[in-house]
Order: sequence, then C-alpha cells, then structure tokens
Amino acid sequence: MRIDCPCCGPRDHDEFAYGGDASRTMPDIADTGMERWFDHVFLRDNPRGPHREFWHHAHGCRQWLVVERDTVTHEIAHVAFARGEVSR
Repeated sequence: MRIDCPCCGPRDHDEFAYGGDASRTMPDIADTGMERWFDHVFLRDNPRGPHREFWHHAHGCRQWLVVERDTVTHEIAHVAFARGEVSR
C-alpha cells in the first residue's frame, strides 16, 4: 500500500504509523463519564469499505494525515493534512 503524502509524495505504508479512526469524536476533556471514555478508548468498529483514518508519517515529514481508504481493497481515495480535515 502506498500513501501519497502531501509533503513527500507517494511513500510505502511502512513509513507511516496508523493513528486510529478519524471519524470518531473525542468526548469533551471535562466529561467524567467513564462509560463514554471507555467506549472512545477501547471500542472500535471494524468497517468494511471506505473509511477515514489518521496516519502519522513517522519516517518522513512527521505530519499527521487523514487518509480515506477502502478497508477491503486498500485503495486510497484521498489524503490530506489532519489539521485541516478533522471536522470534515
């Protein structure tokens, strides 16, 4: 799988570290509800098809990216900097 980094160009996925589901919203930091935090930290769906994910270019520019990837075919539809895409 190759990820087209906006800074570095196409790179092998081995240069990146998976950072989790980019479609989830973190509970408010002041929220003390243990069940909401437990769900956010430990419970994950295993989607089939298009999915938004965080990837960190750990062995490159060190940028956090949002990658739209099909979990069945691994085809990547879109890559963007995480700082501009989180609320998309």
